[in-house]
Amino acid sequence: MQPAWWLFLLIACQSGDLRADALETWSLGRDFAWGNPKHPPLMDWVAWLWTRVFPLTDWSFQLLSMTNAAAALFAVDLIARRFVRGDSRAVVLMLLMLTPVYQFYAQRFNANTVLLAIWPLATYCHLRSFETRQIGWSIATGVLAALAMLGKYYSVFLIASFALATFAHPQRAAYFKSWAPWVSTLVGLVALGPHLHWQAMHDGATLTYPLKQQGGFGIDHSVGEATMFLLGIGAALAIPTIIWTLAAGRRLKWFFADFRAMPPGLLLLFWVFVGTVVLPPITAMALGTNMPSLWAAQGLFLPVVLIVCGASFTLERFFVVNLATCVIGIALIAITVAAPIHAIYRNGSAANERTYYRLAVTELTKRWHEATKQPMAQVSGDDGLAFAAAFYSPDHPRYSRPFQYQYAWGMPRPQTLARGWVGVCFADDATCVAWLDRVAALGPDHIRIRFDVRPTLWGRPGKPAAIAALMVPPYGDSGGPGPQADLAEEFSSSRRGPAQ
Repeated sequence: MQPAWWLFLLIACQSGDLRADALETWSLGRDFAWGNPKHPPLMDWVAWLWTRVFPLTDWSFQLLSMTNAAAALFAVDLIARRFVRGDSRAVVLMLLMLTPVYQFYAQRFNANTVLLAIWPLATYCHLRSFETRQIGWSIATGVLAALAMLGKYYSVFLIASFALATFAHPQRAAYFKSWAPWVSTLVGLVALGPHLHWQAMHDGATLTYPLKQQGGFGIDHSVGEATMFLLGIGAALAIPTIIWTLAAGRRLKWFFADFRAMPPGLLLLFWVFVGTVVLPPITAMALGTNMPSLWAAQGLFLPVVLIVCGASFTLERFFVVNLATCVIGIALIAITVAAPIHAIYRNGSAANERTYYRLAVTELTKRWHEATKQPMAQVSGDDGLAFAAAFYSPDHPRYSRPFQYQYAWGMPRPQTLARGWVGVCFADDATCVAWLDRVAALGPDHIRIRFDVRPTLWGRPGKPAAIAALMVPPYGDSGGPGPQADLAEEFSSSRRGPAQ
């Protein structure tokens, strides 16, 4: 089904470019590194590898998103086939396709969705390690657990859930008497070693970002976050739960008996599920942090696997066929009806920033080359527009604002401007435009431009938007003296935020 949802994305996004966080993923991954100041590096590595094979286009990144979702479903099937065969395996996947996770949520390849495949793969390896005590599976568990942490530190809840499930399981003694848990732990630490070293060399920069952005709230806020976290999980699972309930009918009365008769492998998964649901809200309340339910999306396969694989009965072929028809029908309606409507809607009255990214970048690049023969080297300003310029412009300029200061409007350093620099904003963004004014005061050698862009979809003109930009050609390219050193130093030392 993932090719169908890729087609949906291609049609629905005709009136919009890639999301800013997907564009940011590529900017972060342009150079291989063991970390960056904003997120752990796994998503950067995947984007870096993907663009070594596929072109730098919207369809390529959308294909990456759907390939990631398909890999996630394959990993879930690896788990399901340990307990069921035939139609029941298909039921697990089709119920998951009725959640918003593997189509709409998955369309944004970022630090959250990169975990969609990693979590079930790590869970499968831990299950096999627990069952067999074999060193190979233990090594795989350590590596996958480390990769999960390199995807997002939220994965600490998955690792903690592995520990909880192991301690709660009746067969824990045999597991802990084997080499398996100790090999997994050692391998995981070794695999994380280069990233931990990077963190030490950069004063824990990646840890600072989530604590700064998501922490510091009071108990009332955190209790509300914890409540919404649980409600969000329930809402995401509502449709497959209703359908399973209707299909099971009177056989639901066997639920508790089936639960008590759960095989050891499923019991381990049950405790992993408990940990991934209970530990995050407890942590949110204890530390006073945000805890969006979207962060738990990659773990929603667990309750579906438990319900379908733990049942003592198999759904009749009639229900399975109907379920398949429902899943296919939703995809067809989405492609033929919802996607064109969404595209037209976004092109018209409901246009957002993504509607203008490529158009703005095309015109900005044209204006830059009218002013200088040098390629556009650095870009800053509105994050979405800056990331879009890095991605869509044939010059592929670097995002010049240091990521640890991404949300501070600091002044560019003199050497930054000397290499050539562009700042770009939406003209109605007063904060961004005021920042351009402060940068322009650094010296006379700059070019202020303003232009309008208007999207067109299938011959229908859309809502226009105004773009404001400040271009500083490379010093020496136009023969100008550039900003005076003492003036630049004065502004650099009195800037309101960190330098870029």
